[in-house]
Amino acid sequence: MMKPRRLKGHKNTVTCSISSQTRPGIIATSGEISCSSKSTFLAAADDSGDIKIIDIRQHCLYKTLRSEHTSICSSVQFLPWRPWEAITGGLDAKLVMWDFSKGRPCKIMDFGLPEMESRSSGGQCFNPAFIHAIAIPEVDMLDRSGKVCAVARGDGVVDVIDIEAELASLKSKSSTKSGKVPLSRSGNINASASTTPLDQKKGRRIHFDSSLGGHTSAVSCVSFSSFGERGRYIISGGNDASVKVWDWSKSMDAGENNRSDLLCQDIKLSKKVNWLCTTPSDSENLVVCDTSKVVKVYTVT
Repeated sequence: MMKPRRLKGHKNTVTCSISSQTRPGIIATSGEISCSSKSTFLAAADDSGDIKIIDIRQHCLYKTLRSEHTSICSSVQFLPWRPWEAITGGLDAKLVMWDFSKGRPCKIMDFGLPEMESRSSGGQCFNPAFIHAIAIPEVDMLDRSGKVCAVARGDGVVDVIDIEAELASLKSKSSTKSGKVPLSRSGNINASASTTPLDQKKGRRIHFDSSLGGHTSAVSCVSFSSFGERGRYIISGGNDASVKVWDWSKSMDAGENNRSDLLCQDIKLSKKVNWLCTTPSDSENLVVCDTSKVVKVYTVT
């Protein structure tokens, strides 16, 4: 691993960074916000658990999403393939999918529930599964990645969740409760539609933990790679002062007992990681903000 380039300028800890996709040498550092794919809306989460959706063109507050997070809302992202939906994560261990046009949730996943906690590795069971960050693939990554999100959890786990499968399973449960069975166009029972999506290969959740060489403390940030084959890697940083590069595309074909090669690179730092992002460049393509005032730029190949 080459020594990183050091970007100096801040007088205090750097908490967030973002790189330009059109000008790879440009890197901005700021507080976390999220902008919709068409730059029409801006989302900002606050410590009360509320999420403000701002109409950029009208220069006004469009909607406030509230009453679902019972603690700090730590991350918010728009879903580029669903123009009126967003996803949020919080320190209440909840992942909430929203229809922000209506101001109400579509689905809530609680990682604090016993059935969710049981998936965590034993060495991390005392750390709560707070959600510190969420990453969504960009539109041009969807053919490779699928419509998923990566979740950085406080128990040291990185989860990859198939959003469409989760929403489809919710609709399937609703149809079952109402006694309705999906029909084909001819009016016959559609067996494929009645199958639970999470039972299918495409819809299963992917789980990176310490048993695979993952983080031994809280994961603070996560990102899809924008260099090389865009979206091929998931990169995570944590309070264990390390950055992990996961070739997560292999996990879709790997069996449960053949996942030892998913961790491609393990970068050891001297301080906890606050944030990271990637650039489209072949070199100097990983930007890391740790608890110091200096931003580090690494090369991942």
